[in-house]
Amino acid sequence: MQSVLSQYTAYLQSKGFSFIDYQSLHHWSITEIDLFWESIVDFFQITFDKAYISTFRRGSNFRNTQWFNGGQISYAHHVFRSANDQSPAIKYQDENDHYQEISWNALAQKTLIFQKILIQNNVSFGDRVVAYCCNTPETVAAFLAVNSIGAIWSSCSPEFGYEAILDRFDTINPTFLFYHAHYNYNGKAIKANQTVEKLKNNLLSLKGILNLNDYQEFKDPLQEVKINYKPVPFDHPIWILFSSGTTGRPKAITHRTGGIILEHFKALAIHQDVREKENYFWYSTTGWMMWNYALSSLLLGGILCIYNGSPTYPDNGVLWRFAEKAKINHFGHGAVYFDGITNQTPKELRNKDWSSLKTIGSTGSPLYKKTHEQLNKIFPLQKILSVSGGTDVCTAFIGGNPNLPIVPGEIQCKMLGVAVEVWGDDGKKLLNTMGELVVTQPLPSMPVYLWDDPDFKKYKQSYFSKYGNVWNHGDWVTETLNSGIIVHGRSDATLNRFGVRIGSSEIYKAVNAMTEVIDSLIIHIKDENTDELILFIQVEKNITPEKIKLLIKEQCSPRHVPDKVYEIPEIPYTISGKKIEVPIKRILMGADIDQVIIRDSLRNPSAIDYFENFTL
Repeated sequence: MQSVLSQYTAYLQSKGFSFIDYQSLHHWSITEIDLFWESIVDFFQITFDKAYISTFRRGSNFRNTQWFNGGQISYAHHVFRSANDQSPAIKYQDENDHYQEISWNALAQKTLIFQKILIQNNVSFGDRVVAYCCNTPETVAAFLAVNSIGAIWSSCSPEFGYEAILDRFDTINPTFLFYHAHYNYNGKAIKANQTVEKLKNNLLSLKGILNLNDYQEFKDPLQEVKINYKPVPFDHPIWILFSSGTTGRPKAITHRTGGIILEHFKALAIHQDVREKENYFWYSTTGWMMWNYALSSLLLGGILCIYNGSPTYPDNGVLWRFAEKAKINHFGHGAVYFDGITNQTPKELRNKDWSSLKTIGSTGSPLYKKTHEQLNKIFPLQKILSVSGGTDVCTAFIGGNPNLPIVPGEIQCKMLGVAVEVWGDDGKKLLNTMGELVVTQPLPSMPVYLWDDPDFKKYKQSYFSKYGNVWNHGDWVTETLNSGIIVHGRSDATLNRFGVRIGSSEIYKAVNAMTEVIDSLIIHIKDENTDELILFIQVEKNITPEKIKLLIKEQCSPRHVPDKVYEIPEIPYTISGKKIEVPIKRILMGADIDQVIIRDSLRNPSAIDYFENFTL
């Protein structure tokens, strides 16, 4: 069977475009930007409720670029145009081993119920609706209802602590809150009522709230359900995703509706080869961009597979039992998860027929060559696809290609339409040398703006402060001689825990609030042999590591909890007042101190002495 990429190139050939290889196709996609994105619209038969005037108009900077100007479109409408009665829309399982398949019509009925509730609560076009929810079918229906009326979605998973949630939701003044009052995780029954009550009392813009635990039952209606959709301008926000909060309050990254639709059709179908009625699974919570990304499998008429619970409870084979039951064709997770199952292979993966499985997808952190090779032994017939992108674009810059060979330890290619290069600090292009991943041309899924940033200062600082009018993503990568990409990690101080990015500032906020603690420094050490979160604290009086870990778990999430805690005399700072997280990380991973830090650049040079002979 031809890959979707091959079908797409054949379509282009029928229109008079031919390419000798993928590299020439990619070059065309980033130089003839208007022709490329219009071809995506035509190939996938993406429907505009109001026709666009022009496809692409370059502005003075990325932010001023106009995409499909004048056009109006609906995400929810594109989802439900895929509805059929031959396959379910969703396959779902939770920790209690409750498995169900939900028809397209049942999903539409639940969406309509939520749509009516939102309207009754005076939620209207452009309002923000937030969700403090688990990854469940009713959460999907809630999003589709929000989208269908032109409101804007934003979600956090229940594992986030109250302060972390309030920091995010309070930024965008939501009018409505969906929540789960109780849920199960890692074998424990957890109640969220207290957090919900505090959110209700402190989010003063709320007009209404709804407990999704009361809407978990899906029934097939006797008649076909029709939903009214509100088409929105191409640039109208579809959802607001939040950054990890590494250097301060999390950025409220606002994505344009049309850009997400086009990008997700392209990324899922062309680069991962996802097709209609195929079972698509990517383990995620509602607080990670992969929830939004996986949701778009519904755009293609795929079957969205959801597992709600711990990926390793009661054992590390639980997701594979679900995969077998749901006949999953595409299985995705964070790279750290795959490290775990290759070190301790679940019995479900031994001598099993996984012929229905087409791809194994990995993201969140680099997939090491060793792990990739071990996965190849477990899944010799499947394609192991590693992708890398981010919350900022809700997609990948570099990813899979069904028509190219796979080299363990490398990501196969630059994705179509994404003008990826690797630059040094001097702004010169690098090949086969580590450098910064940059994007030299605009992409429609780049943020339309940051919500609380009317003068675009945060936007420019976040993405364009290093190289001017070129997007710098903060990933440290190498482009190989065979056009593959090796990702070495973040070039900033973002932490990555169990495949989910988390922010150091949230840990600092929790720890530094303790009366016993003066200051703190969090470092993530990760290589092929080590994966540890190390917390250094400067204390006023004695405090146990156990007390600190418990507080971080309660205030932030279990993922934020450090593996080790050390007391140190002083936290090192630059003269401008920034903690030197990245240099300390490099020192702890074996780099020479004088090679990674100039002592005269520190406000307190003697603070670095502690790390000179430190060993983990």
